[in-house]
Amino acid sequence: MGETAQAPDVLAPMKALADAIATVPGVLGTRLERDEVVADVQRDALVQVMLTLRDDPRFAFEQVMDICGVDWPERPERFDVVYNLLSVSLNQRARVIVTTDENAPVPSVHLIWPAATWWEREAWDLFGVSFSDQPDMRRILTDYGFEGHPMRKDFPLTGYVEVRYDEDRKAVVYEPVKLTQDWRSFDFMSPWEGMTTLPGDEKVHAGRLADIKANKLPTPTDPPKS
Repeated sequence: MGETAQAPDVLAPMKALADAIATVPGVLGTRLERDEVVADVQRDALVQVMLTLRDDPRFAFEQVMDICGVDWPERPERFDVVYNLLSVSLNQRARVIVTTDENAPVPSVHLIWPAATWWEREAWDLFGVSFSDQPDMRRILTDYGFEGHPMRKDFPLTGYVEVRYDEDRKAVVYEPVKLTQDWRSFDFMSPWEGMTTLPGDEKVHAGRLADIKANKLPTPTDPPKS
């Protein structure tokens, strides 16, 4: 009998992709993490690397699906900026990571993928990562005038204000955040035991009282008319 054929290595295409990306100038290294291709890229070379990943037929990453941040407060360059790329034509994905600190901007890729503007604004809003050459660097999730960046791991959880509309003052007011719990009364009575009325009965009783007052129905004490 012949030898049993071995199952093909399902990771081979991803290893080949990682090796190919590693040859691009500006890529510091590649690896596989949980069966995904991850490339660490030099920050100043990001735009050129991304152009290569988009235009080189070996990669053909037509879309940036997401840009997000990760905060590592103990590192000198505490932020990872993570780009998740998708090639529809080749059915492959890659993750590109660059690092930065609180001051050094990351080159914007909005001219390569226009959708990146949304994600870069979100990373700025939540982490405080700035992007050079990004013309629309505005907050996107927090309120106007918000101070700080809420996804940082050193972001304080108290001492900030909330915005709400005050019905009594007829105005928008800023007040310290109050995490209050409304008092609630819990009724653990079984719906099949001891229930004397059902939801909706009050409407029936109200309708009967209205008919009695309008002399459409006899009062309960009146004898029936012969």
